Amino acid sequence: QVPSFQGVAVRSLCTPSPHEHPEHGRLVYKGNLAKAVLGVRFFSYSTSIFNLFMMPYIMLKTGIGFESLLIQAAFYGLIGFFTFVTPVTLHVLTKGYVIRLYYKDEMDTYTAITYNAILAEKATVFHQKDVKIPDITKMFTTFYAKTKSMLVNPTLFPNPQDYNHLMGYDKSFFFNLEEEKEADERK
Repeated sequence: QVPSFQGVAVRSLCTPSPHEHPEHGRLVYKGNLAKAVLGVRFFSYSTSIFNLFMMPYIMLKTGIGFESLLIQAAFYGLIGFFTFVTPVTLHVLTKGYVIRLYYKDEMDTYTAITYNAILAEKATVFHQKDVKIPDITKMFTTFYAKTKSMLVNPTLFPNPQDYNHLMGYDKSFFFNLEEEKEADERK
């Protein structure tokens, strides 16, 4: 029996909120540079592939060549260096950029979505207790999830309590004065 409203059948379609993901949980963070990171990496990959295919053709058709084998090796080495090093460097610098972060309350787990080497989304699941904050501030690392470095922008969390919980700032601090005294005595 479908309830009706003035003779018109009414159906209720219950869809989850766009901020809910059935597998990962509630969306707590969305990186604003996700499209830029994807675009730059895709452009770098595509230009490197184009370079690999076009360079031999250009060398053969234009007749650009060097008499010395050493100069040829240096030239091809320079071209190869930029063809391969640029995409690898971009991957290393951006592999930890979190494009979305989900939180599942029941299990106290986070799922970080990042891009892998072939530009597909990769999910990394970790507990809050696995989060380690680096002792020294690093350029492309906000925290470590297990051993993987992650980069998030704290100002992009809609709810600051979500960031505080992720980083462990909501836990109470316990100082053991006995351990402090022993450490001072050892110095």
